Formats: sequence, structure tokens, C-alpha cells
Amino acid sequence: MRARLYPDTVDPGASASQTPGIQSYSAARDDFLAWLEKEKHYSDHTLRSYTSDLEQFFEFCTDRLSGKPLAALTHADIRDFLGALLRYGYEKRSAGRKLSSVKSFLRFLVRNGTLPANPATAVKGPRLEQRLPGFLTQFQVREALEVRGNEEVVVRERAILETLYGSGLRAAELVGLNVADVDFVAETIRVRGKGGKERIVPLGRAERDALDKWLACRTHKDAEPVFTNNHGGRLTTRSIQNIVRKALSRVADATATNPHSLRHAFATHLLERGADLRAVQELLGHASLSTTQIYSHVTVERLKQVYNRAHPRSGFQK
Repeated sequence: MRARLYPDTVDPGASASQTPGIQSYSAARDDFLAWLEKEKHYSDHTLRSYTSDLEQFFEFCTDRLSGKPLAALTHADIRDFLGALLRYGYEKRSAGRKLSSVKSFLRFLVRNGTLPANPATAVKGPRLEQRLPGFLTQFQVREALEVRGNEEVVVRERAILETLYGSGLRAAELVGLNVADVDFVAETIRVRGKGGKERIVPLGRAERDALDKWLACRTHKDAEPVFTNNHGGRLTTRSIQNIVRKALSRVADATATNPHSLRHAFATHLLERGADLRAVQELLGHASLSTTQIYSHVTVERLKQVYNRAHPRSGFQK
């Protein structure tokens, strides 16, 4: 069971009737989660994260605000919740995510008329240090993709790596691919992204060849998923993570070994070769251009490193 946020302040004998806000908390939460699932089509994993974050928020309201009703919450209450998270050892990024969950929840309650206004609107999350993603060079990706062998498991690994890098897919998007989503004639792939949002991405030559070889040699040829396990079922994201980790661990000096690092490489290498930032945004399926801009920052940092090593007046001491 998850540890409570305030283990030293809990009264185990307290009942819902002693805390007037507690019953409305659960009802509002259930409405919100149902909306996320049915209208936004969020995954089970995302719904669990929202549930956990809201449980901690309700815990704060119960233990520190005496079960204050949702309609009575103030800007100061939300700010104090964020402060409590940071005092109890949560990293800024985690605390910011929990605040974002609460903001979304309260915004939903305003939209459906439960609250007259959102008390969290003006509460800003903690300032985060910009964390650049782990980076793979074009040479490192090429090395990772040099998978040799005709065994079924080897052919599958090559197809997984080529598809993650060739189309910039998330691991969950790769897992969700069906054979019907791959159009070898039009050389495109239909991808279902976050929230069930679909996008069409190009199917590159190397990626197409790897997928064609995999689909031709796999044991369960009539299976609906593109990537199947030994029993013909759909691979899990955990399996994809393990396969990619093992493959990238063989690459010299690789700074990242997760599936997302190939998505990072896809975007960064496109930008390095002159691709338009908005085009990369569309390919990645990002709702906001600001999310895509992290890759331009990676490119600039690498250019600085090249400059410092190569330019005679850069100030870098060789």
C-alpha cells in the first residue's frame, strides 16, 4: 500500500462524516476519471497516475484542511499542497506533475459546473532545470541497427529498432500497431498516439524492408498485432523496453538505452539535416511546438561541442 503523505497526522478513527468534504471528493474524482477514460481515451497507466495524484491531494485536504469542501478551496490551499509535496521530499518534476493533475481535475469541475472558479489557475509549478534527453549519434544508431541473423527473434529485433527510429514512435505506439496500419504500397503507417489521436507517418525504405522480412518469417502470420510474442499475442511495452535496452547496451558510449532514445534520435537527426521544426512536431504527434523544441536545444548543444573542439579561437584548451 502507498505510504501516506502525512503519516504523523493521520487519525485512523476519523470517518467520512467527520470530514464533510470527503464524500464529495470521491464522487468528483470518479466523474473526472470517467471523463478522462471515455472522452479523452487516456490509458490505464495514465488513469492510475491521476488516481494516485488525486488521492494525495485529498489526503492533504483531509489531514491539513480538515476536509474542506472542494468549493471552498483557495489559491493558498493549492499552493500549500505543492509546498507540502516539496517538503516531504518529492522531486520538483514529480511535484509539478501532481500539481498539473490537480489543476486538470479542478478545471474539469469548473467546466461541469461543480466549481464556480478554479483556485489553482494562478499557482505555478516549481521551476525545473531543463533536462536534455539522452542522445544517440547517427553512427551509434547505425551500429545498433546492424543486427545480423535470420532467426525469428533477431529479425523481430531489427524490425522493432528500425520502426522506432524510422518513424519516431513511442514504445506504446509501437505495441499498438496492427498489420492493417502498415501500408506498404503508400509507404505510410497509421499510428495511434496519446489520447487515441491518430497520425500518419512515412514508412522509410530500411524500415519497410525490416517489417516486410519480419511479417514474412514470423510464426504467427495471421496475428493482428505487428509485433507478437512467442504465443502470437501482442508484445508489451516492458518487452519492448527490454529488447531495446539489450540492443543499445551493445553500442559503444551510448548515453541512453531506452526506446524513447530512438525517438529522440529520430527528431534530432531530422533537425540536424535541415527538417522544419513544425514538420517534426507533426511526425512526433506533439500537441505543442514547445514540446518539440527540446530537440532543437539538443542540436544546438551538440553544435556548441563541435565548435569548441574544432574552432581555433573557441577558448577550448586541447
